[in-house]
Amino acid sequence: MLESLDAPALRRWCAGALAALRRHQSEIDALNVYPVPDGDTGTNLVLTLTSANEALVFDPIAEGDPTPHGQVLRLMARGALLGARGNSGVIISQILRGLADATSPRPAVDGPALARGLRAGADAAYNAVADPVEGTVLTVAAAAATAAETTAAAAGSLAEVVRAAAAAAAEALALTPSQLPALARAGVVDAGGRGFCVVLDALAEVVTGEVLAETRLLPAPRASRPLVAARESGSPDFGYEVQFLLDGPEPAVEKLRARLSELGDSLVVVGTGEGDESTWNVHVHVNDVGAAIEAGVEAGRPHRITVTRFADQVASDGPDRAAVVVAAGEGIAELFASEGAAVVGANPSTRELLAAITATGAAHVVVLPNDPNTQTVAAAAARESTAAVRVVPTRSPVQALAALAVRDPAREFDDDVIAMAEAAGACRYAEVCHASRDALTVAGPCRRGDVLALVEGEVHLIGADLAETCRDLLDRLLGGGGELVTLITGADAPPGLADGLRAHAAAHWPFVEVHVFPGGHPHYPLLVGVE
Repeated sequence: MLESLDAPALRRWCAGALAALRRHQSEIDALNVYPVPDGDTGTNLVLTLTSANEALVFDPIAEGDPTPHGQVLRLMARGALLGARGNSGVIISQILRGLADATSPRPAVDGPALARGLRAGADAAYNAVADPVEGTVLTVAAAAATAAETTAAAAGSLAEVVRAAAAAAAEALALTPSQLPALARAGVVDAGGRGFCVVLDALAEVVTGEVLAETRLLPAPRASRPLVAARESGSPDFGYEVQFLLDGPEPAVEKLRARLSELGDSLVVVGTGEGDESTWNVHVHVNDVGAAIEAGVEAGRPHRITVTRFADQVASDGPDRAAVVVAAGEGIAELFASEGAAVVGANPSTRELLAAITATGAAHVVVLPNDPNTQTVAAAAARESTAAVRVVPTRSPVQALAALAVRDPAREFDDDVIAMAEAAGACRYAEVCHASRDALTVAGPCRRGDVLALVEGEVHLIGADLAETCRDLLDRLLGGGGELVTLITGADAPPGLADGLRAHAAAHWPFVEVHVFPGGHPHYPLLVGVE
């Protein structure tokens, strides 16, 4: 239980929030009405937090800074702003900026400091939006801040403040359908608010060491509900989303705000607040794209310009892309399903794999076989399919998780496949099992029942004790470098194995993030991935 948030804890929060958003990405994307259908909030939040996390990786904390926690928050906020996608991403970046501004001058982020930071973040988010709408992430953030302030005023600890904020956010999220009729008609809660709850729950987990109960969602929209162009907010009167970064002075940006307000809606303009010429993130929905970009040129130097035509995103009778994953174990199947993938049982036939590809109804399908023996079967199914099928040669479920985490529907399909293959290839994988017979391995002779640790298919360690061999395997893998460790426990994993490995990593590899999932797969008590 933490009494205050220091720089390492904030780093763990950033990585944990990103991992949680990736797990819930498809679920949040499916909450696609605000106040007209919105199909990409989960994706936008993942991309925004990815940029925040990268800022912490590539911009290390300066030595001797009196408030390193402030540096971490400022880096997170700037990274989120520069990588923000859509309204939801920009708003989250402003919540982070408010947190940074309010807590950076303080020697420690305790309960009262966090409460002030959440209030500053909520206020910054409201100020960033030209026309704030209740029943959105803004409402959820404000409710969290109010609960945090009330708890802090009663001398609440950091854990009590963050628990209160998370609980109030969940309650406010559940009320969003009563504030926005479009949400009530669709039977869903606000997508951006749901994403903020995921981020806040990740903070509570870092502070308390406990995993909060999942926020209860309203039922998903019925499949028969008409699907229309995906957009993050605003009226259906404007056909394009324009977003860009702008380097320019604040007086010129004020004129830009006024001009863009005349051209469209869903306007958000926020800046880093650094120097005479800040960097600003500009987001607007318009019909006249040229006029919006021209207004940016007049205000300063626009760059990283993106234009999305909503009509091009109208949903068809089936999805454009899908992923099919081969996996054994109920836990692993649920894990891949939460990533939006279709799951096929281990060792499928070509017919079974082809049926799964066809059942997705997608025009473009990625297959992740997770086993060298299944790669040939996957290739055969790809040849027989009428869809465009690509096989990413994953050899372990941990590689498939790494591949799914980098999917980006904004990329060309083949470019996305390449990115997934690169992510899978960069993930070193290992597994632990018991020898089924006496044998001679590259690590020496083993006897039936010995514990074997295999790294990328080759036996590297032979031991008598499962927990000890797993710890030695973790040390060997991390000795070659790594920032993120994924542990998936099998059906035969003894109680406490994962907790012991997490504690070992915390003691010996403190800057490594460790994520644990129950896999329920047979034969292998532990699967390990290092990225």
